Amino acid sequence: MDDGESPTPTAPDDPAYVRIAGVTGDAVVLSGIADATRDILRHGTLYGYAAAHPERRAFAGRGPAYAVPIAGMRTVLRHSRHGGLLAPLTRDVFLAPTRAPYELSVSRQLRAAGVPTPEVLGYAVYEAGPLLRRADVVTREIPGGRTLVALLREGVDAATRHGLFEATSTLALALATAGAFHADLNLANVLIAPAPDGSLEAFALDVDRVIFRARARSHLLRSNFRRLSRSAATLGLEWKP
Repeated sequence: MDDGESPTPTAPDDPAYVRIAGVTGDAVVLSGIADATRDILRHGTLYGYAAAHPERRAFAGRGPAYAVPIAGMRTVLRHSRHGGLLAPLTRDVFLAPTRAPYELSVSRQLRAAGVPTPEVLGYAVYEAGPLLRRADVVTREIPGGRTLVALLREGVDAATRHGLFEATSTLALALATAGAFHADLNLANVLIAPAPDGSLEAFALDVDRVIFRARARSHLLRSNFRRLSRSAATLGLEWKP
């Protein structure tokens, strides 16, 4: 489980985000979806709302994530789950306040540094026992986005593979320039979407695993590339042109 300092979420130092004390859980969300989030938390969880929504679109991952509208905004809702060897034991239970507040903070820091990553619109946490919590995270949907692993499993031609590699390389460089090492930068945590100029753009997902380090950019770039190469080898996929 993950260490935490506070049993309840706190809003970032930005008036655009507000804290909501709900019936089923507490949340910190962008003000534009605050009223809708408050209504959802009167009856259930954000993830439960998404899973039951008639317009939901599912994305495969550690657990399914769902693209659904909230207050007219296209969002993706994910339930936080542990990975690794202890995942069958720890499952979706974290020490308060979970990693969701950190993910929101890191997302804002990365985006300010020019790193492509979906905007975290907020999160909700729910009691799961003394000092234990579960969490849902809400991000803004990237139109046309698909994970790198999903694209490679379908099979792509040489030109597309080159485009995927270029986009992912640009992302890895942006992370390194921002002083960021993504400890879980695997092919499933890279989202590929069409850019306005017709090229491909890569976005970093699950940024709660990002660590900021005072290391040379070249060192961080190599570290991020090693994570990607290891992921590709584990999955038996070739992502380099």
